[in-house]
Amino acid sequence: MFLPSESHLTAPDARGFSGVDTWIFDLDNTLYPHDARVWPQVDERITLYVMNLFGLDGLSARALQKYFYHRYGTTLRALMAEWDIDPYAFLDFAHDIDHSGIALNPDLGRAIERLPGRKLILTNGSRRHAENVAGKLGILDHFEDVFDIAASGFVPKPERPAYERFLDRHGVDPTRSALFEDIAKNLVVPHDLGMATVLVVPRTIDPFRDPFEQEAVRAPHIDHITNDLAGFLTDRVAPALAA
Repeated sequence: MFLPSESHLTAPDARGFSGVDTWIFDLDNTLYPHDARVWPQVDERITLYVMNLFGLDGLSARALQKYFYHRYGTTLRALMAEWDIDPYAFLDFAHDIDHSGIALNPDLGRAIERLPGRKLILTNGSRRHAENVAGKLGILDHFEDVFDIAASGFVPKPERPAYERFLDRHGVDPTRSALFEDIAKNLVVPHDLGMATVLVVPRTIDPFRDPFEQEAVRAPHIDHITNDLAGFLTDRVAPALAA
């Protein structure tokens, strides 16, 4: 399920990085480790929003939230579709979290800085959330821009229109791009579009996420798997670019 004794795995027929000039990173659970306790806070805030909106207890709100997630892809999309909520107010509420657990990551910063070409964040969260988190990690200045859920018209990954809008907005050639993402299903469309794909899994089991969201999935749409993003960029990507 998780990487047993090594940090990086590469499929035999994996797409490489020699022609890549655009580096695309998901945010949550990709650019930071789970012990930063960012996503659990966001998840709890979403549950609280559902509690307040429907007058539910915590367990009932949590169950409804998970139903929304599995049916619509995000709770936000469900609430927009069925109750016409203000998405910006929802995002502000969900991302009103404590950032003190996020540590500077100079190794990741150096590894991203050394990548040649453009670097972009592609997230189902908000721009403000991405900027706050990346700023605390010390990596925000390495990115050209953030493409957030509002920029995608509130259509979330893994739906194809979300990626197509991203590519169109930023003029990105997917066949010269690499995407780093923590959820395997979010790499299906990018791989189909021609991107090199890297699945980022946690080093240790994250108790706040479902097991299927942490699997080191070996599938045709996943070229590489790592549980150490900075190490992967240094040990696997940099040598490939220098070759």
